[in-house]
Amino acid sequence: MRLGGPLAAEYDGPESWIKDLKDSGYGAAYAPLHPDADDATVAAYAGAAKKADIVIAEVGGWSNPMDPNPILAKEALAHSQACLELAERLGARCCVNIAGSLRADKWDGPHPDSFSSDTFARVVDVTRAIIDAVKPRRTFYALEPMPWMLPSSVDEYLRLIEAIDRPAMGAHLDPVNLINSPAIAYDTSAFIKDAFQRLGPYIKSCHAKDIRLSDELTVHLSESRPGLGTLDYRTFIKEVEKLGADSTMMLEHLPKEEYAPAAAHIRGVAAEIGVAIR
Repeated sequence: MRLGGPLAAEYDGPESWIKDLKDSGYGAAYAPLHPDADDATVAAYAGAAKKADIVIAEVGGWSNPMDPNPILAKEALAHSQACLELAERLGARCCVNIAGSLRADKWDGPHPDSFSSDTFARVVDVTRAIIDAVKPRRTFYALEPMPWMLPSSVDEYLRLIEAIDRPAMGAHLDPVNLINSPAIAYDTSAFIKDAFQRLGPYIKSCHAKDIRLSDELTVHLSESRPGLGTLDYRTFIKEVEKLGADSTMMLEHLPKEEYAPAAAHIRGVAAEIGVAIR
């Protein structure tokens, strides 16, 4: 399997990007380009990645195509389509976004109607519109699960994949985002195994972080650095490895100085269980 994480925001060429990846020991990368990159630039980065044996794991389509403001929703839809097109041009494993929020003030926030049948139908329509505009042949569009919007469980994810009914619909797995109850938090090994068993054929990339259940009322689940929470990384790594040699686990949401110890923890666990990480 491959490990990656965020690097600098901008690069003046693929050489410095590849150097940063190699210096960090990463065999996987977030896309380093914006959707407006010209074909020559995209080709240069894609070629450099192939030559250096780097897998481009994800293009982030981060936007809110469910925005209650129709103008902003239209802009976000176009942005998501452009990001999926960039993933196709780069040969990335997927383009990932959240389904979107019904909130006007927070693009990824919870809303009382997040799980209604109307919202489910709209997520299906919006996701189809993104995929159908691009018709990708070598990449996939995926929704990052979230604890307070669709999909917030493996069951909801499978229902969405079936309803969207597009070959280019993949899955993105962030186990921490699906741990939304103490019952799951106390047995992450069983949860992870079940998620990979049922979503495995669709999973194109994974996010790596950790989670802690606070000793307070009411339930409070906090994101943390890998190794500082209760997520069973032995099981997580084993399941990612089963997806293939180019399967990707991507670090995120950390201060710059914490990425090295996070990566060291994952590599250490992998070494203990005999999993090779590139």
